[in-house]
Amino acid sequence: MITTLIYIVLPLLLLSLAGGLFFLFIDKGDTGRKRTVYLLGLRVFFAALLIILVTIGLYTGELGNTVPWDDS
Repeated sequence: MITTLIYIVLPLLLLSLAGGLFFLFIDKGDTGRKRTVYLLGLRVFFAALLIILVTIGLYTGELGNTVPWDDS
């Protein structure tokens, strides 16, 4: 369940980043438009949500944190 949510949040994070870049070029410094700020704020929200999901997944054991060279 956590991995599915991570797979959903990650593209949303990238889309909000791309949208912020797009509106940055379209608005060209127009101070009346706040679309870039809103999308970058949304990106910060998705990044925080992603960190929380990974933390919960590691804590519950749904996401593994083993390395291949550890035999124990």
